[in-house]
Amino acid sequence: MQIFINILIGLVAFLHLYFLYFEMFAWTTKGPKIFRSFPKDLFEPTKAMAANQGLYNGFLAAGLIWTYFIETIEWKTNVALFFLGCVAIAGIFGALTASKKIFFVQAMPALVAMILIFLTL
Repeated sequence: MQIFINILIGLVAFLHLYFLYFEMFAWTTKGPKIFRSFPKDLFEPTKAMAANQGLYNGFLAAGLIWTYFIETIEWKTNVALFFLGCVAIAGIFGALTASKKIFFVQAMPALVAMILIFLTL
């Protein structure tokens, strides 16, 4: 079970590293292809805002990656639950305010990992 939990944490961290890359470095190039309903003329003016969001996603990824280096199981569990909880809340908020797809891409993997962690306690 722990291996599957570690894989899920890694998947969530990888997704947030991708979000970091996309929002900080590819917002104006790949953004219009991904967010087709967003007006193309707004990508350049929102570049700094997207980069800021990307930085926050990087912090979430860093926190999840940090769990791989924590040896004390209680600390590892608590840190993982904290960062997965942050991801889940952000994903739920995004699903309610922007697109329901965000729930399945962002919140669901984090929630599944959290449930599995709680089942192993």
